[in-house]
Parts: sequence; structure tokens; C-alpha cells
Amino acid sequence: MELLNGKEVAKKTRESLKKEVELLKESGIYPKLAVIMVGNNSASQIYVRNKSKACDEIGIEFEEYLLPEETKQEELINLIEGLNKKKEINGILLQSPIPKGLDINEAFRTISPEKDVDGFHPINVGKLSLGQDTFISCTPAGIIKILEDYNIEIEGKNAVVIGRSNIVGKPMSQCLLNKNATVTICHSKTKDLPSITKNADILVAAIGKPGFVTSDMVKQGAVVIDVGINRMSDGKLKGDVDFENVSPKTSYITPVPGGVGPMTIAMLMSNVIKAAKNQNK
Repeated sequence: MELLNGKEVAKKTRESLKKEVELLKESGIYPKLAVIMVGNNSASQIYVRNKSKACDEIGIEFEEYLLPEETKQEELINLIEGLNKKKEINGILLQSPIPKGLDINEAFRTISPEKDVDGFHPINVGKLSLGQDTFISCTPAGIIKILEDYNIEIEGKNAVVIGRSNIVGKPMSQCLLNKNATVTICHSKTKDLPSITKNADILVAAIGKPGFVTSDMVKQGAVVIDVGINRMSDGKLKGDVDFENVSPKTSYITPVPGGVGPMTIAMLMSNVIKAAKNQNK
């Protein structure tokens, strides 16, 4: 069993992105990210702070828009439309979740596809499914990067993704399919889940249920990617995989924390730089 050290891969990725930003600045391009946060969700505040720190480290300019809990849909849409028009802003990110009563899908649709560094706009989702160059949502992109960094073969492998969210599950399965894996997506209505997961060469768990994947669900020698970040009552973070009992059966496994998490922010930075380059062709 080998640990897939997302922290290390993210560090290398950020170092190469920093060099890329330095070169862009020499040619007068200054990548800039705008982050919108509505309400005061404490987890979101931590995520936004981490994004700001990563931007700072890599040399990406960062602008934050904090909107109160009682913000109206129209105000949110107007802000996004204003940012779309600002030439100096290359990427726009709306931190989710947003307060109840606001339509997040309309907000995602309003973000210009050229500035959609989260990869949630229907145009970018469509391009991903067509196998075209686009912004890929950051967690799946980070997982592919980890697999490639460790030279783990994807082509021809049986890949099983547990979870079908628009943020991880669906784009993840599409990324694996684009790399020529045979992909099965499982979800809450899947019958006899272990019989499917036991055939997985690559198993991705993204459901938000601590310790859900147990050792009897995993094939000997499988590669297991744990996307779950669940804060337990003792304050510790636990993944969707029962790490202690599953890890001895695996060839590779991501830890929680220190696995997929750090890669998500590194890929966001990568998307912002890509957006800046595209917009300044």
C-alpha cells in the first residue's frame, strides 16, 4: 500500500504555477480571481481564506466580495454580470453553499464560461462530456493529476465512482471516461453496491458519509480515492473510506486530510492562469 500524497503533488503543482505567473507578468498579464461569498457559513470562510492564501503564494491577484445573508437573487446576478464585464478579472468563483432562497444554478449560468474557473457552467460541462478543452471542476481535475503524477494507469481500467453530484461525481466519471477507463457510477439507488465496487481497479468515493466504504467493498490491489471530508464530533476529519481497514487491501490510497483536498485548490489556481492566458491570446 502506498499513500497518494496530494499535499506533495499540490506543492509541486503550485511551484510550477508560480513560475508560470512570473512569466505572464513579464508579458504584462496579471491573473486575477474574484471570489463571491454570500452569507457567513464558517466552512466557506475557511475555504475562501485558503484560496486567498494560495493566490498570494502563487502571485495571482485576489478580490473578495462578501454579501450579507439577506442578499436578493437580483443583487447576486448583477454583481456577477458586473464582474463578467471587468477585463482585469480573469476568473469568477461563487463559493457554495449559498443561503436558501437563492438559485445557485442561475448564478452559475450567469458567470461567463470564459471566467468559470470552477467548471460549473453548462457550456463547460458540455465541453467536458464532448472531450473538448475546457475548465474542469477542480476536485476531479486534481484527482486525475494525482493519478498521473504517480503513473497510475487509467486506460482500460474498471473505474467506479460512488456519488453523482454535479461538483464531483459526474465530472469525475467523465474525466475517467475521457482517459479511456470503463466507468460505473453508483449512487443511493444502486442495488448491491459491494458487488460493483469489488470489481473496481480505481474506486472513487464522493458521498459525504464517514467511513462508508468498508474493506469488504474493495478489491485486493485497488486504487482508492477518498474525496470525503467529514468533521467528526471530536473535531477530527474523516473520509468516506474506512481508512484503517481498507488501506491494507489497496495498492494506492489517498489519506484524509492531505489527499484530494490540497489538489482542489491547486487546480483552481491552474484554471485561473488558463483563463488569463485564454483571455489575453
